Amino acid sequence: MLKHTALHHVVAEITARIVARSAPSRARYLAQVGAARRKGVQRGALSCTNLAHGFAAFPANDKLALKEQKKPSIAIVSSYNDMLSAHQPFARFPQIIKDAARDAGAVAQFAAGVPAMCDGVTQGQPGMELSLFSRDTIAMSTAVGLSHNMFDAALYLGVCDKIVPGLLIGALHFGHLPAVFVPAGPMTSGLPNKEKAAIRQLYAVGKASREQLLESESQSYHEAGTCTFYGTANSNQLLMEVMGLHLPGAAFVPPNTALRDSLTAAAARQAVAIAAEGSQYTPVAHVVDEKAMVNAIVGLLASGGSTNHTLHLVAIAKAAGIIIDWDDFHALSAVVPTLTRIYPNGEADINHFHAAGGTGFVIRELLDAGLLHEDVTTILGHGLRAHCREPFLDGEQLHWKEAPRASLDENVLRAYARPFAADGGMKLLVGNLGRAVMKVSAVKPEHQCVEAPALLFDSQEAFMAAYAEGKLERDFVAVLRFQGPRANGMPELHALTPALANLQDAGRHVALVTDGRMSGASGKVPAAIHVSPEILAGGPLGLVRDGDLIRLDAHQGSLQALVDPAVWAARSHAVADLAASHVGMGRELFAMFRASVSTAETGATTFSLPQPASMPPTPDQHQADVIKAEPFNDEDNLIKRPS
Repeated sequence: MLKHTALHHVVAEITARIVARSAPSRARYLAQVGAARRKGVQRGALSCTNLAHGFAAFPANDKLALKEQKKPSIAIVSSYNDMLSAHQPFARFPQIIKDAARDAGAVAQFAAGVPAMCDGVTQGQPGMELSLFSRDTIAMSTAVGLSHNMFDAALYLGVCDKIVPGLLIGALHFGHLPAVFVPAGPMTSGLPNKEKAAIRQLYAVGKASREQLLESESQSYHEAGTCTFYGTANSNQLLMEVMGLHLPGAAFVPPNTALRDSLTAAAARQAVAIAAEGSQYTPVAHVVDEKAMVNAIVGLLASGGSTNHTLHLVAIAKAAGIIIDWDDFHALSAVVPTLTRIYPNGEADINHFHAAGGTGFVIRELLDAGLLHEDVTTILGHGLRAHCREPFLDGEQLHWKEAPRASLDENVLRAYARPFAADGGMKLLVGNLGRAVMKVSAVKPEHQCVEAPALLFDSQEAFMAAYAEGKLERDFVAVLRFQGPRANGMPELHALTPALANLQDAGRHVALVTDGRMSGASGKVPAAIHVSPEILAGGPLGLVRDGDLIRLDAHQGSLQALVDPAVWAARSHAVADLAASHVGMGRELFAMFRASVSTAETGATTFSLPQPASMPPTPDQHQADVIKAEPFNDEDNLIKRPS
């Protein structure tokens, strides 16, 4: 029996605020989507020469289907490479998809491969400074593949950090096409996360050898599939389900299994069904709307997900003409309880979470509590309640059943009535140092407020050198500057985590304040991250001096330099020579990204909200600039919102 619960008043208020704030840009976006759609298959717009190029290499029967222009053509956009464990399984997917699409009366073509880099490989390396920008590069690569205009729907194969957000941003710029996201699944559980973290901390103080560290890491990351901790990659997968872009329960089924292959084939069939020529046309522009974005934020908070999504969800929303900000995250975090404990917010990994009840359990608990919008469009078209299920095989037949009614392990997953915490574990900090995000779900309450002198660093290497020399055996707030998107691409700063954790364990009061990122692996050390605006955008972090008393207070939502206002006002901004971060490892190719990127709170994007047809795109430095613009009023082209 379906349970209908009134929507929580804060969720309703935040949604209404987003709808009002986004009205002009959302209307322009939907108008652009409507203008891109045509009657009949998309390739019908191509000339004979165009079309001949588009199917020249195809098998005869598929070529005939494409010639006749009656059957839909499904694009495959994949992040496959065989170096990265999460993406290696995608090697097998195209043939499964092509066979399933053919059986469903359609044709599938591999439209594009997109780059996929791993933050685990580039962590602490120069390549990490390309990481955030790879998201928009992936979006552009997706657009290049789809620009051939051969396709009536698309399957997006991706898993990790910037890849899924990049694919979705690209998909939304082709919002008239239906989109189904296809995951690869996690690797099986390896070395427990607690043991892995302990070896890292021992290595940081010279009590474990490099050989011991490498063996530990190899036992943790040991086979094909996604890393099993709850970082950005697995946060991506949960969010795709909460947004209705996955088949139910698809996120955390391991690769190279019969169930995974069946889900991949079913995804292809669903893409055919929701294509324009199918029976249930569902463009991705209808799936990703204001309610879906609110659902995504709620899902992120309830699961203790990656702080990277305070950037990525903003960017995804922007691609759909929707404006969300950190105030929305903060307000929702106050009413959304934490229902999971997955490393780094606990000891369990994603496989334990899946076995305990998984995404179907979480979605149902949040729906029943009135914290998710149920009346949304998904790739199934049935509203979000249809995603409270999990897949299984009966022989060779794929079926779904209701997710468990009770958690199978309350150390990992709990019901709404008995959460791990009453809030979502993510706080907005505001003060004379700017606006920052802090993930507190893994930070003990006694560590959530730190007041200590500032120690300034302009690189991770400088911090680690001071640590190695024994200069950090004291209480301090590390202010790591010039790590924002304009400065050096906003790298993740995981190299600092073991050292800071050791100092905290030794009884020191320590914290991190930075315009860089810590991402889904943000752990037990208090960290005010994504400080916005960054120094190169005039941010006040550049006014801090060594020894200034800094107060980071998650309880009060405050980030302050306790400096006399007159002294503060008289200071000039710090400068740094960033040339070394702008060349080598391909970084010089990304100069245009650094020059045009928006602030962290507006998604750190290199693209803008939809603009009126008479205006060239301009960087949206402030939301008010967008609100002033006039919406389209093209009733013929406007794709209507579903009732």
